[in-house]
Amino acid sequence: MITPYAVDPDPEAARPKVLLVDDDDVTLILTGVALRERGFDIIEACSGEAALGKLAQLTPDIVVLDALMPGIDGFETCVALRRQPGFEYLPVLMLTGLDDEASINRAYNAGATDFYVKSTQWSLLAGRLRYLLRSARTRTELERSKAKLARAQDLARMGSFDWRREGVQPHAQLSISPEGLRVLALPPHQRVSLRRVLSYVLAPERRGFLRVLAEMDRQGSVLAMDVPFVLPDGRHRVLHVEAEPEYNEQGASIGYTGILQDVTERRVAEDRIRHLANYDSLTGLPNRRQLMWRAERALEHARRQGHQAAMLLIDLDRFKVINDSLGHAAGDELLVEVAMRLRFCVRHSDMIVDQSLDSMGPRLWRSLEAVGRLGGDEFIALLPEVGPGDVQRVAQRILEALRAPILIEGQECFVTCSVGAALFPADGHNVADLLRNADVAMYSVKNASKDDCALYSPMLAGRGREKLELEMALHKAIERDEIVLHYQPKIDVTQWRMVGTEALMRWQRGSTLVQPGDFIPLAEETGLIVPLSEWALNEAARQARVWQEAYGFEDSVAVNLPTRLFERRDLVEQVHRALTRHQLSNVAIKLEITETGLMKDVDATIPSLSQLSDIGVEISIDDFGTGYSSLARLTSLPISELKIDRSFVKDLGKAENRAVVKTIMALAKSLKLRVVAEGVENLHQVAVLHGLGCSVMQGYLFSRPVAADDLRDWLQGHVLPPEGLRELLQPASERVEPARSLAGAVPRRRRATAAVR
Repeated sequence: MITPYAVDPDPEAARPKVLLVDDDDVTLILTGVALRERGFDIIEACSGEAALGKLAQLTPDIVVLDALMPGIDGFETCVALRRQPGFEYLPVLMLTGLDDEASINRAYNAGATDFYVKSTQWSLLAGRLRYLLRSARTRTELERSKAKLARAQDLARMGSFDWRREGVQPHAQLSISPEGLRVLALPPHQRVSLRRVLSYVLAPERRGFLRVLAEMDRQGSVLAMDVPFVLPDGRHRVLHVEAEPEYNEQGASIGYTGILQDVTERRVAEDRIRHLANYDSLTGLPNRRQLMWRAERALEHARRQGHQAAMLLIDLDRFKVINDSLGHAAGDELLVEVAMRLRFCVRHSDMIVDQSLDSMGPRLWRSLEAVGRLGGDEFIALLPEVGPGDVQRVAQRILEALRAPILIEGQECFVTCSVGAALFPADGHNVADLLRNADVAMYSVKNASKDDCALYSPMLAGRGREKLELEMALHKAIERDEIVLHYQPKIDVTQWRMVGTEALMRWQRGSTLVQPGDFIPLAEETGLIVPLSEWALNEAARQARVWQEAYGFEDSVAVNLPTRLFERRDLVEQVHRALTRHQLSNVAIKLEITETGLMKDVDATIPSLSQLSDIGVEISIDDFGTGYSSLARLTSLPISELKIDRSFVKDLGKAENRAVVKTIMALAKSLKLRVVAEGVENLHQVAVLHGLGCSVMQGYLFSRPVAADDLRDWLQGHVLPPEGLRELLQPASERVEPARSLAGAVPRRRRATAAVR
C-alpha cells in the first residue's frame, strides 16, 4: 500500500555504510572490526584505485581515507572523488599519522570534510563519524529546502537581494539571487549594480522611486511598493519590491535585504476587475458605482470651494423602437455610438478610480467630470464645476450631437434624447437628491415635447409627487370599488332611436368624479389598465344582464380594451367566462380597439380577433382615421364596425375633413361595415354627416354620459328629437309627427354599446 506522504526511514536506526580505505592490512582489519562493533557497515579498499573503483558501483554514506598510500595517495583520491558527479558533498574523513598544520590544510584543500589522527581510540573515531553523518544529513536537508525554496520562488516569479553599504559607494554591494536575476531577465550569476537595476525602472516613474528610496534610507523605514520596469529584453513588467533595513552590533544600518516579485499578471487582473467594477462593459463609460463615487467627491469639493456642481440625466427617446425593430445587436451598436458622441460633449476622464483626491494636486479634481451609463438607455453627465449658462450649453451640445443620423447595420437611424438637470446646492445637497431631481426634470421633458432639456424646479417635483399619489390612490381605487361606468347613448338619427351606448370609465374619488383622461394614461403607464379593463368587461356584462331583466334589453355591450389584452392568449376565455357568469349570449359583448393600438402590432392581435369573431363577438375599431391603417390589413381583419374619430367630426367645415369622412363611408360600404360618428355636438354636424351617408351618431347633442341607473330615465324623458332635427333630415312631404317616446321606438332587438376610455 502506498501512503500519500513518503516518510524517510529513521537515520539513527539504519547502519551507515563506511568505505574504509587503507593500504595497511592490519590497520584496515582492526579499524573495520572496531567500527562494525559500533554499528557501522564497513566496505574495505586497500588502495586509492580500489576505492575509486568501488565508488563507481556503490554510494557509501561516508569515506574514511588514509592519507599516505602508495600509488594514488589519500589526497589525490579525495580530489578524484570530488570530481565525480554526486560525490561533491559526500563526507570524507582523512586519516593521517601526521598532525602538522600543512597536512591538515592539504587535506582540506583536497576536499576532505574533516581529518583524524590515527589512534586506537575507536569510540572517538565512531563519534567523529556520526557527527560527520549528522552534518551531512543537515546539509542535505538544507540543500533540499533551498531547492524547494528556489522552485517556489521560480513559480512565484520571486527572488531575493541584499544591498550592503561599502564606504561611499553604496551601489557596489548589491547581491541578487539567481531567482531574482531571472525575474530581471538577466543571466545567472551575473553581477549587477544598484544603479543598473534602477536604470530598468520606467522613465516616468524613476524620479519618484528614487525619492522614495532616499526617504526610506534616511528614516530607516521599510519599503513595499509596485514599480514598473522595462527589462533588458524589452518587456514591460510590474515588480513588487519589499526591503527592510539590517543593522550591525552597534545598531548602525549596514544595508537592506528584501525580495522582488513579478506581479504583472496580478496587476493586470486587478486592473481588469477594477475596470469591470467601475465601467460599463458595453460602452466603456463609468457605470453607476463609479459615477456615484465621482459625484460624492465632486460635491465634497464643491462645498469646500463654494461653487456649483451639476448632474444631467440623459434618456434616449426612441431607443425601444429601434431596439425592437432592428434587434438587440443593433440596439447595442446604437448605445456604443451614443456613448462615443456623449464623450465629446464633456471633458471626460477615465483616470480617476477609487483614489484620494487630496493626492491629485490642486484643481485636478476637475478631472472628475465624466459621462457614464446608468443602465439601459439612460446616461448621466457629471459637471463638478459649473457657472451661469454652463448647464444649458452642455445640454445643447448633447442634444445637437444626438440629432445627427446614426448608421446602424447600413441603415440610418434618428434618435433624440430628453435631458434633465439638477444643480448643487440649489436642487439638492447630496447625490441621491440631485439624481432624483434630475430624473424629475428629465421626465417632464419626456412627457412634454422630448428632444429638449429642463432644469429642475420645485413645481416639477410637485407634479411628480401628485403623479405618485395618484398612482397609489388608483391601486386602492380598484380594491375599494371606486371605478364606475357611465353610458352615452348612440342614436340612429334617421329613425330617432337608440341603437347602443358607449360606456366611459370614471373614478369616483370621494366626492370628485375623475375623468378618464386624468387617470387612464397613468393606468396605461403603470400596467393597471389590465385589471381595470378586466373589471370593465365583467361590469359591462353584469349591467347588460340587469338591463335585460329590468326592461327587456337583449343587445350587445362593447368594451374598449387596450392592445395588450388582445395580445394575450386568455382573452377569449375571459370574455366567455364573463358572458357565462351572467347568462348572456356571445353577441351580448362587443369589443373595441383603437386604430392606433391595432396598427402598433397587428400581427400579435389578429389571432385573438379571429377567435373572438368565430364565437360571435363583434369587433369595432375606435378612433378610426388617426392610426394610418393599411387598406390591405383592414380588408383581412375580422371587424364589423368603424367609429369615426371626433377630430374629423369637430371640423366638418373643412373640406379635407369632409373628404376623410366620405372616404371612410365609401370604405365601410365596400367592406360592409357599420359606421358610427363620435363627438356630435350640433345640428350642422348631424346634417353634414347624414348627407355623407352616416346615420349612427353619439355626442353631447343627444346626451352626456350618464350612470347606468339613469339610462332608463333618459330614455323615457326624451320623447322628441332636438328641435329642427327632422326638418334637416327629411323632406317636408315626408314629415311625420312622432307619436311615441324614444323608449317606445326601440325595436325588439336594440343595440347598446359600452366602451372604456
